[in-house]
This record gives sequence, structure tokens and C-alpha cells, in this order.
Amino acid sequence: MIAIVAVLPVVLCTLLIGARGVATMRTTSDFLVASRRISPVLNSAAVSGEYLSAASFLGVAGLVVKDGIGSLWYTVGFTAGYLVMLALIAAPLRRSGALTVPGFAEARLASPALRRLAAVTVLVIGVLYLIPQFRTAGLVLSAVSGTPYWVGVVIAGAAVSVTLALGGMRAATYVQAFQFVLKLVLLVVPALWLVITVGPAVRAEAVHPVEFTHFGKDTTVTFEVDVRLELSEPTPIRDADGALHVYPPGELSMGSGQRVTFPAGAPVPQAGGGRLPGAPGWERPLLDIGGTGYPLLSTLAVLMATVLGTMGLPHVLMRFHTSPDGRAARRTAAITIGLLSVFYLIPGVYGLLGKVLVPQLYLTGATDTAVVALPSQVDTGWPGTLFTALLTAGAFAAFLATSLGLLLVVSGATAHDLMSGGLRTLRTAVFVTAIAVVLLALPAAPIDADVLVTWAFTVAAATFCPLLVLGIWWSRLTAPGAIAGVLTGLVTVSGSILLALSGIPLHGWLAVLIARPAPWAVPLAFAVMVLVSRTGRPPSWSRAAMLRLHLGDRALDADPHPGPADPDLTRRARRQARPGRLPTA
Repeated sequence: MIAIVAVLPVVLCTLLIGARGVATMRTTSDFLVASRRISPVLNSAAVSGEYLSAASFLGVAGLVVKDGIGSLWYTVGFTAGYLVMLALIAAPLRRSGALTVPGFAEARLASPALRRLAAVTVLVIGVLYLIPQFRTAGLVLSAVSGTPYWVGVVIAGAAVSVTLALGGMRAATYVQAFQFVLKLVLLVVPALWLVITVGPAVRAEAVHPVEFTHFGKDTTVTFEVDVRLELSEPTPIRDADGALHVYPPGELSMGSGQRVTFPAGAPVPQAGGGRLPGAPGWERPLLDIGGTGYPLLSTLAVLMATVLGTMGLPHVLMRFHTSPDGRAARRTAAITIGLLSVFYLIPGVYGLLGKVLVPQLYLTGATDTAVVALPSQVDTGWPGTLFTALLTAGAFAAFLATSLGLLLVVSGATAHDLMSGGLRTLRTAVFVTAIAVVLLALPAAPIDADVLVTWAFTVAAATFCPLLVLGIWWSRLTAPGAIAGVLTGLVTVSGSILLALSGIPLHGWLAVLIARPAPWAVPLAFAVMVLVSRTGRPPSWSRAAMLRLHLGDRALDADPHPGPADPDLTRRARRQARPGRLPTA
């Protein structure tokens, strides 16, 4: 009942706002960039609503429970990435006039092959980022209502695809801006209530951490995903029928949906490679991925992926194309930094509360649900039920807002860049993509959301970051160099992902660099792009194209011979189009 009351209004509001976009959507430009008429304030709220995903909020809070305070470096990277984006690419990218990142690639270097490769890269990034959104929707709904995992996945996929097919980018913008405000209220208000209610106990625990090595009371744990426990000593466990079993030291498998009770005084098993909440090192302000013993390398790997990957996230970059001009794009990025800085103060609060109140979630493999599990631990009456409903609604708003932007860019890359289709093709691609991602998300429950999201950021950092930085700031970039660099980044990161998923045992610094390959994949992609470009000759129009990217907006407005905004926009633009002429803002 809680889930229905919480989720239904959010889904209905999303669909209603999407339906309002039908009347204003007539062209490809309307669908992809809302005809470039979104104001900076509205756009920044939409960017923030889109960027504050299930993984970046619920996932970070869960990581604090599982891996310790060092997990807050994720929020630093997510926010700092916008500073780099503001300084290097926001305004020039908008002045390029392209509708998509692949469109920019072709406009800058006149290479259809580069555009197709960039479109494939968008598909990889988008799918890696969409899967954790749908996955976390399934886990949260299952934790709150007891429904099967697949129900939340299907609901999220259906709501997002219908909304996007109805209203395109304009609908997505209004939905994401609305859901940013909704998330701000629905996640901040329960946090304040929790801090006021249990603040003294949490502060005492934070100052004098107690290692979570033995259960202080009878604790019932429901495993949301398949988990393998490591028992270091004989462990009593009571099954769902109440029968008590004592398991010897070794490994013990727990299946999805299995419910057991650990008696008071029972030792806490190891699970999922995380660190026991309160164990030595939990409070250390560095990440230690997989307990490899290389916390500084792990932290730098995550920061490089998140900071540089933000510059290459296609659903974020598309937002700047909706701005009226380069100045508006820069203002959008600046306002977004402020909004994100305020919002990212909250995951640490929920993470610390979860460490004190629900440390047993560490065992379940579903620490992403820690946020929605907190109110019922504090109050079993109507206040706990009310705040659980508010947090569930806020969580679903996070899933839907981010999924809208991601599904839009993946569908656009498929229909607009690979197939060169029109509005009908775009709408069809939305539903096909949603079905494919739902099918991929169903078996992805055991994989942590932060792992999938960091992989998406790493692909973006190793492909689009070099392409955009060099394409905007280096006039000697050539099409073969860009293709070689993007292909290098895509292949190396994809190979690392497959190796990490293969289950081959890796240890030490090698395990860190395979699980988080940004420290070597990004410099390699930059180096290949530069070296291959140096062996060739840049296009004759390269300097003119660079000049147009960096001219002020007033100078572009005064240009008596503007180029096309995109080959698909107008017939007049097609007649004017010629290689190397980047369009005006």
C-alpha cells in the first residue's frame, strides 16, 4: 500500500506533463532539443533533476554504509565535473549548433564514420547508465512493498518510455525540473526529521564508532539479491520457519528473497567485499575498492572517472543544446553547480544514519535501499510510514528524471545518428530501447549501482572527453585521429569491464586499474588521438571552425552568412551546408 501511495502520484504527474508536450512537438528539433528555447533557470533545474540519479544519491548513501566515509568522494567528482565542463566546453559546444554529440563530431571534422562511432559510444554509455536506474527502482519498490524485483523495473521502463514518446525533450525538461523540486522536498524533509529524532545517538556513534561484529539483538534480514556470505566462526541462523541452525566457518549462499534471523550475539558475516560498518578504516576519508589495500589509487581512479566523465555524458551535454545561445549554456552550468552543491550535502547524512540504524543491510547486497529503510527503524507508527512513502516517492522521481534524459539520447543516437530517421522513427526507438534496457536490468540486481555508473562515466571520460576537449581547443585534430582515440577509449574500457565481469581473480593495484580503468584509459585515448592527428594534416577549414566555436555570441549573431544548425533542421540549412562550416548558436 505504501508503494502505491508513494509511486502512483509521481508516475501520473510524469505522464500528464509528458502529454502536454504533444502539441508542441512537430519536428526532430522539437523532440531532441525543444527547439533551443529553454531558459537557464529552468534548464539548470532540469539538469540537476536529471543528474541526481538513483545511483548518485541512493547509491552514494548505500556506499557509505557498505564501504565507509570515503564513498563521499563520488559526490565530489559528480559536482566538480561541472566546473571543468563550465570552463572548457559548455559555451563552445552550444555554439556548434549540433543537436547531438555525434552531430558535433561530424560538424567539426566532416566525418560520417566518426559520427557513427560516436553514436555507438552514446549507446554504450546510455545503456550502462540506464541499467542501474531501472535496477534500483526494482530494489526500492521490492524493499518497501515486497513486490518482485521485476515489477519496479517494468514500471520505471513503461513510465519513462511513454512520457518521452509523448512529449520529447520539452516534456522531459518540465518533468525533470518538477522532479528536482520534488526530490529536494521529499528527501530533505525526512532527513531533517531523522536527524532531529535520532541525532544524539548518531552523533555519539560517529564520535565513538562501535564495530559491527556481533548482532546486538535478534535481527531479521531479507536478501534482495543472491549473496555469498563468508563465515569466520560458527554462526547461528534461524530460518523462516523458526528452526535454528549453526553453520560452520566457510561460505554460505543466500538466495534472492530469502529471509533469515540472526540471534543476538551472533557474529556478523562478511559479505560483498565491503567493510563492516564501524570496522577499522570505515571512517577513513579514502576509498578502498574491493579491499585491495590501495586507497589512494582507488580514490584517484574514481575522481578521474567522475570528473572527466561528466564532460562526456551525452544526456548532460544534450542539455546545453537546448539553450538559446552560448551565454545561456554557460549560465546553465554555473547555476547547476550551485544546485548540486546543496543537494549533495544530503547523501552523507543518510549514509551515516544508515550505518548506525540499519547496518544489517550490509549483508543483503542491497545497501542502495538504506535510505528508504531508515524511517521504519526509527518509528514503527504512522510517522515512519509517512516518511517511508515520501522517500519512496523521491527515489522514484530520481529514477524517472535521469532515465528520461538517458533514454532520449540513446533513442536519438539510434534513430537520428545511425538511421537518419524522422519523428516516427524516434518514437519507435524510444520503446525498443526501453524494452532492451528492461531485459538487461532484470539479471543486473547483484551488481552494485556504483559499479555500473562508474563504468558509464569511465567510457565517457575515455571517449567523448578527449574528442570534445581537443575538438574545441586544438585546431590540428583530424578525423582519423579522433576515430582512433575514441575507438581506443571504447575498446580499452569495454575490455576492462568484460574482464571484471568474468570473475577472474585479480589482486592489488591491478584489481583497481581493471575495475576502474580511467587512470590509464583516459591518457591513452588522448595520446592516441594526438599522435594519429599529428601524422596527418588537419582540414583546410579547421582554423575557421575553431574560430566560430570561440567567437562571442554577439559576433556570431552578426555573421551575415550563418551555417546550418544541423543538416536535419531546415531545407535552407541543407542548401547552405558545406564541410567545415560549423553552424551558429
